[in-house]
Amino acid sequence: MTIKISCICFVCFMSALSALGQVNNTTTNQSKTLKESYKNYFSIGVAVGLKEINGEQADLICRQFSSITAENAMKMGPIHPKEGVYYWRDADSIVNFAQKNNLLVRGHNLCWHEQVPYWIFKDSSGNQVSKQVLLKRLHDHIFEVVKRYKGKIYAWDVVNEAIDDNPGNFLRNSLWYQICGEEFIAKAFEYAHEADPKAILFYNDYNSERPEKAERVYKLLKKLIEAKVPVHAVGLQGHWSLNEPSAAELNQTIKKFASLGLKVQVTELDVSIYPWEKEHRNLRPGEKGKYPPVIEQKHMAKYKEIFEVLRANKKYITGVTFWNLSDRYTWLDEYPVKGRKNFPLLFDANLQPKKAFYEVVNFK
Repeated sequence: MTIKISCICFVCFMSALSALGQVNNTTTNQSKTLKESYKNYFSIGVAVGLKEINGEQADLICRQFSSITAENAMKMGPIHPKEGVYYWRDADSIVNFAQKNNLLVRGHNLCWHEQVPYWIFKDSSGNQVSKQVLLKRLHDHIFEVVKRYKGKIYAWDVVNEAIDDNPGNFLRNSLWYQICGEEFIAKAFEYAHEADPKAILFYNDYNSERPEKAERVYKLLKKLIEAKVPVHAVGLQGHWSLNEPSAAELNQTIKKFASLGLKVQVTELDVSIYPWEKEHRNLRPGEKGKYPPVIEQKHMAKYKEIFEVLRANKKYITGVTFWNLSDRYTWLDEYPVKGRKNFPLLFDANLQPKKAFYEVVNFK
């Protein structure tokens, strides 16, 4: 009888030790942050708005990230809604939050075909302006914004998404292109460099891992470099999915752009649980708006694969920025299908780390 009691006690004791070990391991994992895990690799950032820089979301940002990007506040439309009128409050608040908490800031963005104020292309009579007028307006906008944050923003996405989606075209047929031709791209970089010679200047685009588009982005960058245009780096937006890019495509793209002497960042990372963001499809009937275990496992595997490639290319990669903080809010909830819930990030709607988070931070 005594022996039986001793055995039972021993089993209980070992079970208690095991449970304690599991708690300790969990605690260790939870205390290991993104920025700590990658301090010897590259900066880890996140896109934010005013609602994220207060309360528990602000605490999560400061704990996990070393860099922030204004999701919308610095885009031309929000910051420069009317000619001669600038709206600084939101952008200033984000920069002040970063400085208070010793965070780097990426500026996003100076020239884009979307979220651009309509007035910039029109004169007082509503007619389309000349190339000379438009370039002057671009110059004045870039000087006003970049000089305001000089010394506070270390890098700018200068030109965003200038390459067309159609493989039959080279550049996007935007109003920038229609009025100025290709010259607006070089001018934007020249203006930004003049406004802040120390800022790192990026060309930023999506789906650049697809071989055909990668080649067109490469040709544009090579042309700019050969013309001595001050472009310093390329941003792979990283709006990816469970299906793409492959590890080989991502690896090849990084090396392709690095061969031009450019540094590379992933500037807007999320991994959609749906196919490519412009394909209006759901998982399967009945799974809309849910995050089933099979998708959770695929999500973990994709994030693991992505960061394995990024770590292997650490001599080229200088930063990785997530596009939004958690599944509580993500732009993919509204695009391309409005109201279709997505789960593309490492933190859930309660700001807790998901299983994919541990795949990213726990590596050897």
